[in-house]
Amino acid sequence: MDSALSIDSQILKLEEKIKAAALPPDLLEKINVMLTILKVSLKSGTGNFVNYESIETYIDWILSLPFNKETKDVMDLTRVKQILDKNHYGLDTVKNDILEYLSALILSMQTPGSTQIRAPIICLVGLVGTGKTSLAISIAEAMGRKFERIPFGGMGDSLALRGQSRAFSDAEPGLVIKKLAHAASKNSVILLDELDRVAEAARADIMGVLVELLDPEQNSAFTDHYIDYPFDLSHVLFIATTNNTTNISTAVLDRLQVIQMPSYSDEEKTIIAKNYLFPKAKKDSGLTGINLNIDNSVWPTIIRPLGYDSGIRSLERTIETLTRRVARMVIEGKLAKNASFTINQENIKQFLPT
Repeated sequence: MDSALSIDSQILKLEEKIKAAALPPDLLEKINVMLTILKVSLKSGTGNFVNYESIETYIDWILSLPFNKETKDVMDLTRVKQILDKNHYGLDTVKNDILEYLSALILSMQTPGSTQIRAPIICLVGLVGTGKTSLAISIAEAMGRKFERIPFGGMGDSLALRGQSRAFSDAEPGLVIKKLAHAASKNSVILLDELDRVAEAARADIMGVLVELLDPEQNSAFTDHYIDYPFDLSHVLFIATTNNTTNISTAVLDRLQVIQMPSYSDEEKTIIAKNYLFPKAKKDSGLTGINLNIDNSVWPTIIRPLGYDSGIRSLERTIETLTRRVARMVIEGKLAKNASFTINQENIKQFLPT
């Protein structure tokens, strides 16, 4: 009896939450029918707490979706350029391509009656560490949008994107719905990261879902198997990244605007290291009180400790190792917390990764 009363009170709370939510009318009707059937089954003794729990979880997911919530777009190309320049050194050709893409997008969105993004999806192509992900984050920041990332590396089932039917006991929504619920904004920026790294066995199915995701004629009614109700993705700005386009289907490539990421020169890496990576690594390693410097003569050794690398990821790791080793000297009492210390030709080897 107490259990039945408890479920009844929880159903009442659910009904109150549903009434307070601005759901599409046909979806609201569907949920109310589900609750009615649940209440009848509980009264007749054929229902149980498992049924209630399953429906409650489903309704919670529905209520978390931003059917009518979105952030206000910042349509200022000058601001976009400032943020790209602030966050990324060099990459002039890539920045110009992005600015041209966003110019057309902004103009399209300012056209009366236009609500959908119909431009091809940006796809940043380049080797590891060339700044693809951070560029996507900067675009979201510049437009005032929420940012979410879906990693495709090792993805082995298209259900990871589209979700699983609630007929299965362990069913849950796909990553697209999960990211939208987390962003709480229907016009978020979603990064489709490393499209070329999906599992071989699932590539065809995953590419099929991607075609639907990226096609403005189809994504306005994207249906996740778990949610089982169309969600409008036409307000989402998708950005894709890949190391190369070899493993991406022609149908998906047709919907992408490929922007090639260049390799960084040693000169560019040095400027990035001095102005961005080194100050950040010092702060992260707790060295703000130490006047830590690196002699100009040792930067070439830091830039290429193990040979040439097109990106800056290994350079970032090298600098992080360097600052952590200085931090260890402080903790072990070999260097005062307010000391001045310079890494030079004489001592550089003890700070580089082996």
